[in-house]
Amino acid sequence: MSEPKIYFETVEGCKTSIMRAGSGAPLLFLHGANGASRWAPFMAELAKSFDVIVPEHPGFGRSDMPDWLDNVGDMANFYLSFMKQFDLKDVTLVGTSMGGWIASEIAVRDQSRLRKLVLVASAGLRLKGVPPADLFLWSQEELTRNLFHDKALAERLLAMPVSPEDSDIAVRNRVTTARLAWNPRLYNPDLEKWIHRLDLPTLVLWGRQDALLPVAYAERFREAIKGAKVQIFEDCGHLPHSEKSPEFVAAIRQFAGEA
Repeated sequence: MSEPKIYFETVEGCKTSIMRAGSGAPLLFLHGANGASRWAPFMAELAKSFDVIVPEHPGFGRSDMPDWLDNVGDMANFYLSFMKQFDLKDVTLVGTSMGGWIASEIAVRDQSRLRKLVLVASAGLRLKGVPPADLFLWSQEELTRNLFHDKALAERLLAMPVSPEDSDIAVRNRVTTARLAWNPRLYNPDLEKWIHRLDLPTLVLWGRQDALLPVAYAERFREAIKGAKVQIFEDCGHLPHSEKSPEFVAAIRQFAGEA
């Protein structure tokens, strides 16, 4: 596995933890509510094709909690400043779950630095009659089990020792997630009003057995974003990048290579 450079940069007054590796066109990966404190195998695979940049969001992991962070829109504006500060252009923007919500909000505001958009089991929109699960009622153990279709994989993760630092980060991530996505839960009515403005090649990836955001939401995003493509992973829960990593990487490489 290629080893990333791990460092801190200050953006909009927020000291931000960043992992980065690879070369080529930039791929900015925005993590979900569980954070991104470790360089994962799928990141290493993507780094064979892209300059992969994985920040920890403000308020998550080792990044600071800035005074200005009140909602997901604030997070989107932060990443517009992030891309400007590092002069990132023609970016493939990949966001999973809450990260997909942030990515959608970024693209609605300003697409000038973006080339393509990949939304993975994304929050952000509402589907009447199909509410998301209430992850705020789940314990950390229940959350892990419910995020995966492969229960054996979930149990292996739960059996791994957890350091005090990792435990503190998990609590911090849950608190920030609640701050940003508690009410309304996991969607923004303003995004629903304006997502039709999004004019960017978009790929929507989803696990068929997603227990947090049901697969019906994939069609909701297809309807909301003109020309969006959808790919569903069978026997997969809420984390295709972890549970179906080779297929996930292949889908992004193929999509990024299309004219």
